[in-house]
Amino acid sequence: MNKRNLAVLGLAALLAGCGFQLRGTGSVNFALDELSVEARDAYGPTVDLVEKTLERNGVRVHPGAPYDLHLVRENNLQRTASYTSAARSAEHMLIFELDYQVRGPGGTLLIEEQVEVQKVSLYDQNNLIGATQEAEQIRQELRREAVTQLMMRLRSLTPTELDALQATAEARAQAEAEAREAERRREAATPASSPLQAPFQ
Repeated sequence: MNKRNLAVLGLAALLAGCGFQLRGTGSVNFALDELSVEARDAYGPTVDLVEKTLERNGVRVHPGAPYDLHLVRENNLQRTASYTSAARSAEHMLIFELDYQVRGPGGTLLIEEQVEVQKVSLYDQNNLIGATQEAEQIRQELRREAVTQLMMRLRSLTPTELDALQATAEARAQAEAEAREAERRREAATPASSPLQAPFQ
């Protein structure tokens, strides 16, 4: 191997050691290496996109994972953004909302948040078919953008952080259970007042 090849290999090793990756060749590094995914629509396009994106980034998706990503609800909304001179809607604001939860062992709720993305769509009264097709294409883009934002939030979650949230949730649940039990015992120890009785004549 000549000196030029050695220099190229040395430079490549140096850049890799600094965390440099060529654009388009790297993947997002997730702190979690496994995750369960659940959704109300288990075969819908959103859950399918979420699972494939996780797996593509090295996260093993399977039901036995210690943490569960639950896609609680997704909602497509449409609002009028502007009007024409004839008081007809000229632009529509398309909105995609995705509510999700991260649950730990025993179904303990650890995180509950929402991702929301939106985009304006032109509405042509003279080309309803084209306007409908454009709106559908934008909705698909919004779904992909929402999943991208969801991945950005999930990739920073660490098992240590989730374990801490799990411990906090369990301690809170234990304290609430003890408070309920103390209240039950207090009520049980308090004698019930007897009804007033009329004196015998």
